[in-house]
Amino acid sequence: MSEHPTEQIRELLDSLYRVDSGRILATLVRLLGDIDLAEEAMHEAFAAALSLWPQSGVPDNPRPWLISTARFKAIDTLRRRARFDASQDELARYLETQSSSAEVFNEDHVEDDRLRLIFTCCHPSLAPEARVALTLREVCGLTTEEIAKAFLTTPRTLAQRIVRAKAKI
Repeated sequence: MSEHPTEQIRELLDSLYRVDSGRILATLVRLLGDIDLAEEAMHEAFAAALSLWPQSGVPDNPRPWLISTARFKAIDTLRRRARFDASQDELARYLETQSSSAEVFNEDHVEDDRLRLIFTCCHPSLAPEARVALTLREVCGLTTEEIAKAFLTTPRTLAQRIVRAKAKI
């Protein structure tokens, strides 16, 4: 592996994407059997290369590295989906038991739920910016773009902040 400055790596990846992305995608579709999953995994592999290659160097055979990395990214995605599906089933069972308890919903319960949501969004383990952003999004119903304008940041950055805050709590 040879060392390359970041700009050269970026140019190499750009060239690899233009020239080899079709072949990489075709291989991934054959391996994974899912076009959407293959596309997502390929893009994640290129992003991983952009962050890893400046430190570790460019591999001797970049295309096989990208295919292998994309395959592992796809496996991670499939595992996440399986965990999500299992937790969804668990949540459905929980909600069924809750709804069968014959609890009558009135206005007081709704207000209690909103207050609970406010406290959840303002969890002490979150950074203050994340608390405010999450509260504005979930409690006040503002869009990510509106909140991003208030924070003087890009919507993408703010969306990531909200996603990380949700994952933390």
